[in-house]
Order: sequence, then C-alpha cells, then structure tokens
Amino acid sequence: MKEKILEKLKEIEISKNVEILFAVESGSRAWGFASPDSDYDIRFIYKHKLEYYLSLWEKPDVIEFMTEDDLDGSGWDLRKTVKLLAKSNAPLIEWLFSPIVYFKNDDFAKKMQDLAVECFSPIAVLHHYLGTTKNFMDVCEMEEVKLKSYFYALRTALAGKWIIENNTFPPVAFSDLLPIAPQNIQEKIVELQAIKANQDEKYLHPKEVLITDFLLEAVKFNQQNAGKLGGGKKLSEEFDLFFREMIK
Repeated sequence: MKEKILEKLKEIEISKNVEILFAVESGSRAWGFASPDSDYDIRFIYKHKLEYYLSLWEKPDVIEFMTEDDLDGSGWDLRKTVKLLAKSNAPLIEWLFSPIVYFKNDDFAKKMQDLAVECFSPIAVLHHYLGTTKNFMDVCEMEEVKLKSYFYALRTALAGKWIIENNTFPPVAFSDLLPIAPQNIQEKIVELQAIKANQDEKYLHPKEVLITDFLLEAVKFNQQNAGKLGGGKKLSEEFDLFFREMIK
C-alpha cells in the first residue's frame, strides 16, 4: 500500500505544481487500533513556488483527495501549517510525530519537530483533547457503542491526562498512553482492541460500564486540572525565519 500512496502523492505534486515536504499516516492506523476496513488517513504538508507566496490575494491552502481503494488524503500548504504550529495545533503535532511516515524532507521534518517541542502549549492542546473526549461521551453512554467511539474517547482522555501529569505532548501511539490508565482499564482496553481488530467499523458493542465510568472520571480530572497548565512560547521571529528559508 505504501507504493500506491507514494504514487498518489507524486500525482498530486505534478497536477497541483507543488512540492510535498512531509507525508504520514494519521487516524486509527497511526494510533494503533485500526479495523480491517479502516481508511488510510494520509496527511501531508506541501509548498508552492515562491510566486504563490508573493500574491496579494488569498489562495486555496488545502489539497484533498479520496480514492476508490480507501486512500483519504488531506494536505496543508506550508504557510497555513507554520501558522498552525505557532498555535500548538494538536492534530498537526500528531502528524509530525506519527509512527508511520510515507515521505519526509529530513531537514524540514527535524526543524518542524524542534519548533513543535519549543512552542508546545499544554493548555491549548489539553483543551483540544478535552473537547474531543466530550464530543464522544453521548455515544459512549448508549447501550450499544461503536468501538471506534470508545477508542477515540479513550485516546483523547488519556492524552489529556498525560499532559497534566508530564507537561509534554502525549505519544501518538495508543499503546504508549495505556500505562497511565489503571490496570483494570488497561486489561479491558486490550480485550476491546482484539475485538476491534476483527470487526468492521459498523460493529456495535454492548456498553462497557467500566469504560464509560472511567471516561467520565477522566473528563472530570482533566477539567479540574486544566487551570494548572501554562501556555507555549511565542516564537514569531523563529517561525518567520523558518518560513522564509523554506520558500526560497
């Protein structure tokens, strides 16, 4: 599949007249709890030629595609990407540290990762994860639940807890987050992962009270401790310099 993905990215470069700097897997495959029919969520960062950035007018800064063989692609232009990184955008930071990399410009990737660490805003990223967990709580409290919903809620709940306890960006791989959950929750999650790995996305699982109660407790814990967290460093000059270097 990687060869197909690289072919599609090369096609995008040619048809859109851009250069792709970084391309990774996001979503359930990167997190480590994909179902057999999960899409490939390809996320990439690209840049235009210099003239694009010298225009007076706003231009499209996103490229998206969907193929018949479940390749779901979304890419952001360099300027959009750098501005989002300056705000410690959580989905973007997940891209930068994805365990599944399809292509990268090594120098670009290293500088972006370094900037992500330096400007990391614990409070901004916690609010992202907390909001996502809350969005899934209604469906997680139903009598039958899509396992996808459970895992999205669990991942973001644990990511928030990680930030509070470690003051760093949480691991992208779900398996690296698991140790901060209580042992009985870890055991139940491993059990559910085994089921999810063999069921399609439509599968409905009977409500797991143990998981739902843990999620409610995690939301409360993350809310109560959010006020203890700080913001990120303002690196306006550093981001300007990096951007100029990249578009030359």
